[in-house]
Amino acid sequence: MAKKGKSPRERAYSRLTRHERNAVERMLDRGKGAREIARELGRSPSTVANEVARHRFVTAPRSMYGEPAPGDLSGACERLQSWPRCCNGCKRRRGYGCNLKPRVFYSARMAQAAADAELVESRRGIDETEESVAAKLSTIRSCLSRGLSPEQAVALHPEMGISASTVYRWVDAGYAEMTNLDLRRKVGYKPRKRGAPKRPAPHSSRRSHDEFMRLPEDVRASAWEMDTVEGCAADSARLLTLYHRPTSFQLAVPVADGTCASALAGIGLVRDALGEEGVRRVFRLVATDNGSEFADEAAIAGLLGEREGETRLFYCDPMRADQKGGCEKNHEEIRKLLPKGQGIRFDRLTRADAALVMSQVNSEPRGKLGFRAPAEMLLAVLGDDGRALLDAFGVELLERDGLDLTPRCVERARAGRGEAPLAD
Repeated sequence: MAKKGKSPRERAYSRLTRHERNAVERMLDRGKGAREIARELGRSPSTVANEVARHRFVTAPRSMYGEPAPGDLSGACERLQSWPRCCNGCKRRRGYGCNLKPRVFYSARMAQAAADAELVESRRGIDETEESVAAKLSTIRSCLSRGLSPEQAVALHPEMGISASTVYRWVDAGYAEMTNLDLRRKVGYKPRKRGAPKRPAPHSSRRSHDEFMRLPEDVRASAWEMDTVEGCAADSARLLTLYHRPTSFQLAVPVADGTCASALAGIGLVRDALGEEGVRRVFRLVATDNGSEFADEAAIAGLLGEREGETRLFYCDPMRADQKGGCEKNHEEIRKLLPKGQGIRFDRLTRADAALVMSQVNSEPRGKLGFRAPAEMLLAVLGDDGRALLDAFGVELLERDGLDLTPRCVERARAGRGEAPLAD
């Protein structure tokens, strides 16, 4: 029984579906008329006739599908000049005994593909005015040029009303001459050098990572992670880094070299900033790298305020950077300002340089913190102890519009102080 079509007032116009196009093709093959097909679909006869006329395709004389039917059909088969306007339903459709060309047919699959392409094409471009797009692209370019990610750009500028995926699409499309080279994470990777593994630092069994993992999860989540960051191969100076898991805050203290004495000197500066009781309150648990610079476990534990009968210092397993993944991950933020492989000399780093790097990195909004800054979170969690750490190492909570996570930031500051560039 034929379906009873709804009037225009009962339903709004909608595009033909793949199911309806399948029905059109099937009924054309059976020789049905446009009105009969329209009654079956609940559509108007003009909709069916226009669908077939618009989405016919030529198979001969062309050898490839996808060529639309030519406008001039004079001299062709009469079926192509009036309904059904295609070879569907013709007994000689496949060409047996038919010498008339062109041969035109209707295919539901190809008609659906053509309709989808029309829909996509109609939605190309940006649904904005030229002025509003220019303003948003200018904001995005400014954020990317300062080392911010698309996620951070949209979080800092909610007035743009776009998502991070939209920023990625606009960059990929090349709007405002932006390219994927502006996205640091897309171009910042290269094959790593595989050197001989360093000799692990000896430590007591009670300080192993297995013992660390036996602690309650909430206790482990409050730990600090400790490591060092190296500069050029010719440099001896390093950065001693301390990363706070709950707040993503990271200290970066310049030390003279990679010896244990230099690491102890750097940790001693942190102890001096907080005092004996302060360092006990703040550094209740520390997971450190297994390098030789941290070999003197007793001295390090003493500087962290460890007393007899307790264990505050734990060592990660050799070649297991993932066991202190937060610290390693945050080194990428430091490398934005002090990139590796660009001749940055750590031997020239000053306390002022380190303070600027820490201020920029710890003022950067983080998605995991609800786009709040690590320095802001540290003050909220540690209070006066957090303020003492910031003041002792010159870390400032910067305005978001003042963030510049690029090497230019450090070089400008050094030039303002009359110092030579970090890079040769």
